[in-house]
Amino acid sequence: MNQSQVKKEIQTLTKAIEKHNRQYYVLNDPLISDEEYDRLLQKLIDLEKEFPDLKPVSSPTQRVGAKIEGKLPTVKHSVKMMSLDNTYSIDELRLWDARVAKGLKPQDYQYMVELKIDGVSCALTYEKGMLKLAATRGDGETGENITHNAKAIHSLPLELKGSVPGVLEVRGEVYTDKADFEAMNDERKKEGKELFANPRNAAAGALKLLDTSLAQKRKLRFLVHSFGRVEGASYKTQDNFLKQCQTYKLPVNSESRTCRNIDEVIELCGKFQEMRGSLAYEVDGVVVKVNDLKQQEQLGATLKSPRWAVAFKFPASQATTVVKEIIVQVGRTGVLTPVAELEPVPCAGVMISRATLHNFDEIKRLGVNAGDRVLLERAGDVIPKIVKVLEKHSKGSFVIPKVCPSCNGKIQKEKEEDVAYRCMNPSCPKQLERLLVHFAGRGAMDIEGLGTAVVDQLLAKGVVSDLADIYFLKKEQLLDLELFAEKKADNLLKGIVASRSKPLSKFLFGLGISGIGIKAAVNLAGHFGSLDAIINASVEELQAIDEVGPVMAESVVEYFKQPQVKKLLARFRDAGLNLSEPQKQVSGNRLKAKKFVFTGELSGITREQAGQRVEDQGGKVIASVSKSLDYLVVGENPGSKLAQAQKLGVKILNQKDFERMVHE
Repeated sequence: MNQSQVKKEIQTLTKAIEKHNRQYYVLNDPLISDEEYDRLLQKLIDLEKEFPDLKPVSSPTQRVGAKIEGKLPTVKHSVKMMSLDNTYSIDELRLWDARVAKGLKPQDYQYMVELKIDGVSCALTYEKGMLKLAATRGDGETGENITHNAKAIHSLPLELKGSVPGVLEVRGEVYTDKADFEAMNDERKKEGKELFANPRNAAAGALKLLDTSLAQKRKLRFLVHSFGRVEGASYKTQDNFLKQCQTYKLPVNSESRTCRNIDEVIELCGKFQEMRGSLAYEVDGVVVKVNDLKQQEQLGATLKSPRWAVAFKFPASQATTVVKEIIVQVGRTGVLTPVAELEPVPCAGVMISRATLHNFDEIKRLGVNAGDRVLLERAGDVIPKIVKVLEKHSKGSFVIPKVCPSCNGKIQKEKEEDVAYRCMNPSCPKQLERLLVHFAGRGAMDIEGLGTAVVDQLLAKGVVSDLADIYFLKKEQLLDLELFAEKKADNLLKGIVASRSKPLSKFLFGLGISGIGIKAAVNLAGHFGSLDAIINASVEELQAIDEVGPVMAESVVEYFKQPQVKKLLARFRDAGLNLSEPQKQVSGNRLKAKKFVFTGELSGITREQAGQRVEDQGGKVIASVSKSLDYLVVGENPGSKLAQAQKLGVKILNQKDFERMVHE
């Protein structure tokens, strides 16, 4: 290629890379794979090496390789970076609104409401559209120069687009999204490094790194929320400023809204708090601003905070407390799970008194024991977990029990490489208690009235000693239990009789085989048709079924090998249970080969029923989110799958979209 052709090729590659940076880091809608992106970038790097004179100042290749010697230099802000006053209740928010009304009387005013990203405040200065300086907030007057690391943030343009001011200093938050944060901590755990406490800490640490190549691994992102110094442009409102930023290709939060009055603000705060768990990034509240910039000037500021803006803080998702005791629970599959009993502490709007420790390896990694002060985290509806030990007060270290805390039976790992210890006693009371409740549950045999309280009484009286015993219960045995009268006993016995005709998939799930969830049970039963066929299947035959991996297949084979299981199944047969699966009738193939995942609570329909509609039309319901997924159906209070799907660019449907699709 001649120089003219090279220049054109560099421009084409630069434009393509900038487009894909925006698609991935700003819009969460990637159009190409990471491998394809890396090839484009490498091609540009190679061309610029061969023709250095043609390398643009704002080339995407400038995002890598910068390194600062010594320590970060300081920068004096041209306009002070102020902090916001906080409100923690609706009453406090209304009091703030009353002060705004008094300051602006008799003018009308509107508010701009924006999510408060839990990140690190930074100021970026563009001169003639080119990024010249990036600085942390510091003490508000002086911050640290982090320009080298700002250039590593792919969501940030190195050169603004459109008609730009001569000087534009924007302020915003640098952050790491949830999925990237989890992946980062998973990697650090494998490497034996200390885990980051939260995404904000990871982002703050990254900005202080001297080597950009290391900072880039933190996958930092940026969202603009305000401005400082501006020359050559003016904005009428906060809304107008954010819209202009979009024309410059600066990233702004799409969830920002204008409100006509404080009542609309309060309603929106409630909605934002409800959707907090489904966002791809951490937020700790909302920021409410008077929208008109002239009115902002009229209200002015105190020494440290503007009077025209305030933060409404959500309940903290992290808290500190003391571990009172570490207890060990026995699950329905015999797995021993350590649980920390805590000094009760409010966290994310609820009072927390216990947290899972997952397994004994996690206790060792954290170095936690009774008496230690710990950092606790609860995200959305997720079970609280201990992030790290803050103050070590315990003298010793936790000792793994040598026997089952429920039955004193033998405990061991099934395989040396396993993390989990299991109680090997199939008659362990705690296993049986949880297994009976699971077996009678809605996803399994659906025996109404056989809940925890009834199971506890049955076990206490010695009426049942295994799962099959419930099918041989007599009315007089039930009447001998507390709170059981004629009608309640009759209803429970009717429910037990009705459960005999449940399909094999329900029974298989109810057995509580390690690793076999409801979807795997449906796939196994649908493929083999009968329990005997499953029992006689090899690991290879089981593995050939969709979504049944080697661990699941091995678990099924090992489960049915056990002598006590063979005896149990014989008793189920004697009780007359249906151990076969009816052939599924497919009513159409409009969704043929389309893969669906469901998250959150659906209205008026269970996930199982929704999944049946998909399968009736030739589609598949799978368990996890990946690039091969076609649709994620989102209900109320969705979990982390939503953030994963957004990151991978998976098509997201709400319940109305889904119902429209399956009823077309």
